Parts: sequence; C-alpha cells; structure tokens
Amino acid sequence: QVRLVESGGGLVQPGGSLELSCATSGFLFRLYGMKWYRQTPGQERTLVAIISRDSNSTTYADSVKGRFTISRDNAKNMLYLQMHRLKPEDTAVYYCRVNSSSSAFASWGQGTQVTVSS
Repeated sequence: QVRLVESGGGLVQPGGSLELSCATSGFLFRLYGMKWYRQTPGQERTLVAIISRDSNSTTYADSVKGRFTISRDNAKNMLYLQMHRLKPEDTAVYYCRVNSSSSAFASWGQGTQVTVSS
C-alpha cells in the first residue's frame, strides 16, 4: 500500500524558513520522480516543484523559484522541500506526490500546513 506522510509544517514569520519532509513507503521510491503541491482554501492544488528519480532534474513554479529547493534521499525513501524567504502567499497545505499517472498513486496524503504570518 502506497503511503505518503508529510511533516514539518508550522507557523513562521515572513522571511523565515522551513523544511518539509515526506516519508514514503509501499513502492520503489527510487524508480519514480516526485512532486510537491500546495493548496489554499477554496483553490485547486498547484504544483510547486518536481524532482527526477535520480535528482538530476528539478523544476519549480515561478512563484517559488530561487527560494525553494526540492531534494530526496533514495536510501531513506524521503522527499524534502526546503523553503526560504517565505512570504504570506506561501501559506497553504503542502502535499507530496508520486510523479505517475498510475491509479496506484491516486490518493493524497494528509498534507502539512504552512502558515506564514507575523
């Protein structure tokens, strides 16, 4: 059973930093690219970042480029999102996701709440 568990969110002041983690299990993590999404109330989830299975390729949404870094540890089956210079508009629930259209990966985890506020 595929399991994705996000953690590391919290309340941070504008300009601050956080690191999110995504613990994965139930599939061969090293064989798949991974993504981070975020969602604010009443809005659809939006793509934040993508990383290839070997970490050689990363892509970011324009809104986070230069401030966020996606990374992974294939030995630990972990995905990360380092977030710096946070802005109030980064406030959202953040989700990790397997980069695959397979129905095996259709479910979303519980996400982790990031709130940027003074």
